[in-house]
Amino acid sequence: MNCPLRVSAGSVLMAVVVVFLQTVKQSPVTVRDALNQAMDEELERDERVFLLGEEVAQYDGAYKVSRGLWKKYGDKRIIDTPISEMGFAGIAVGAAMAGLRPICEFMTFNFSMQAIDQVINSAAKTYYMSAGLQPVPIVFRGPNGASAGVAAQHSQCFAAWYAHCPGLKVVSPWNSEDAKGLLKAAIRDNNPVVFLENELMYGVPFEMSEECQSKDFTIPIGKAKVERQGNHVTLVSHSRFVGHCLDAAVVLAKEGIECEVINMRTIRPMDVEAIEASVMKTNHLVTVEGGWPQFGVGAEICARIMEGPAFNYLDAPVTRVTGVDIPMPYAKILEDNSLPQIKDIIFSVKKTLNI
Repeated sequence: MNCPLRVSAGSVLMAVVVVFLQTVKQSPVTVRDALNQAMDEELERDERVFLLGEEVAQYDGAYKVSRGLWKKYGDKRIIDTPISEMGFAGIAVGAAMAGLRPICEFMTFNFSMQAIDQVINSAAKTYYMSAGLQPVPIVFRGPNGASAGVAAQHSQCFAAWYAHCPGLKVVSPWNSEDAKGLLKAAIRDNNPVVFLENELMYGVPFEMSEECQSKDFTIPIGKAKVERQGNHVTLVSHSRFVGHCLDAAVVLAKEGIECEVINMRTIRPMDVEAIEASVMKTNHLVTVEGGWPQFGVGAEICARIMEGPAFNYLDAPVTRVTGVDIPMPYAKILEDNSLPQIKDIIFSVKKTLNI
């Protein structure tokens, strides 16, 4: 007599669970909008925060990342600058030393070469050289790496360049969750942070939960994320190429090869422990990046694994998938062959597994 009642109660419980899960809403948010949300919320939260850079105010930003912020916060918080990276980066560093929390946008990180003295010698080293008395809470942000059809002078990945320098934190987000949570954490950090976005990802939508869209959501700098579980090979990447790794993993899964995909999120400090834990499980490692091979992010990961406890777990040498060691060509077919493609990742995984 009690069985029907138990079934009925179970059905009711299941219906309640379904309703609860439906309340945890997911909605698509582009990377551009996630960055915009992060800056908007931090500008509102802390009056010391301000944004400066070329065309960030009245034009809403070259890539519309700062859309609407000038109208909301005005000329004192959203500042258009002359085309002088050395000049406005220096102003931003000085403002950070004076107690403000600037967000300094480079229209592309290729132009940050004009300001590298300010970033390295002024921002990165001051906290150390002042014995911890003078923090420099500043975020240098903008698109990094190759876009499309912009040739050699606009196509470098600066992850390895800036991660080489002590005193900087270097962040390289992939999706909308990364972009929002890490940018908010970077703005609140008392150290200079180089925040490397990707132009080709700005318009890409990703599902974000209500929790991720809340004003309290942050992601700790220095922690990687396992985007896909696997037990045959570890793929480690950052920025746009995390997506390539996930796409390659889907193809390889159809052949019975399960890839564990790690989204680095932060280049410096590097979450070596997360990579080591994965390698100890899969016994194989492939690194993927859009930058050049020599002294690259993948090269550093190889060194860390060789020097650490995970080395004894490797069943094959680490394989690197990188950009080609040349200045970026302009022609599209040459450009495509100069950057890692999904087929290159698949080939490298099979090579590593000796398949």
